[in-house]
Amino acid sequence: MKLHLLSAIRLTLATLVLFTVIYPLIIWSIAQVAPNQGKGFVVQNRTQTAVFYENIGQSFTQDKYFWSRPSAVDYNAAGSGASNKGPSNSEYLEVVKGRIQAFMVHNPDVQRAQIPVDLVTASGSGLDPHISVQAATVQVSRIAKIRNIPTDQLKRLIEQQVEKPLLGLFGPQQVNVLRLNLALDALVQ
Repeated sequence: MKLHLLSAIRLTLATLVLFTVIYPLIIWSIAQVAPNQGKGFVVQNRTQTAVFYENIGQSFTQDKYFWSRPSAVDYNAAGSGASNKGPSNSEYLEVVKGRIQAFMVHNPDVQRAQIPVDLVTASGSGLDPHISVQAATVQVSRIAKIRNIPTDQLKRLIEQQVEKPLLGLFGPQQVNVLRLNLALDALVQ
């Protein structure tokens, strides 16, 4: 018994040192040689005043911008997570119906059946910076009217911002909303 207890204590101390000191130091060291020293990807707007992290979803609600995917955590990276409410939950269904109605008010040219699901439901993390190509395209009419830009030009802008699936196989085509909106602002400088 005494022998097993000492072995368990040694193993606990060894794993404690490994996972609280050695492993974090290894990861930190790798991050120091990575671009931007492991602080993420930083993008600045055209005035060079605001700094954004492009891998975390952000709220775009003005009609002159492409809207992001909704977030269950209000785009707070410190508290990533979903609502954990399923499609049979009446409270969740009311939230989605409200998002659909709000979208249709701001996009009167769009039929309810044309609204992609990623514009009215949050992702699992609540921080997804991407929307589908369809979600970007369905917003073109609204933005074209407000910014007085031809719809063909906006569609070309979306095509330029499309991120292809990994190795052409894994995942759907998607558009980073922050990059798309920065490119949109650059159009009208």
